[in-house]
Amino acid sequence: MPEARIFQPCRTAMQQGRAKTKQWLLEFEQSKPRTIDPVMGWTSSADTRQQVRMYFDSKEDAIAFADRNAIPFRVVEPKAQRPRRKSYAENFRFDKVT
Repeated sequence: MPEARIFQPCRTAMQQGRAKTKQWLLEFEQSKPRTIDPVMGWTSSADTRQQVRMYFDSKEDAIAFADRNAIPFRVVEPKAQRPRRKSYAENFRFDKVT
């Protein structure tokens, strides 16, 4: 049985704010390697569990769900965030010390 991973997703490259990064995500690891279809050349897999992505409001909810359904899991804690840089508008503040 494949192991599930519980983590908080990071921001995408197109995202500026922190939307959709406060929830916890449970997704399954790939258990079988992908194969190449000889006719079309597309990659495919017989494992459909890797398509499942479940969002939870807290880490404890995700862990409780995995325990209830006997799903082996590992928790990946989020990294500490770097200090926030100043905004572009601060370059034009009238009380800026130069």
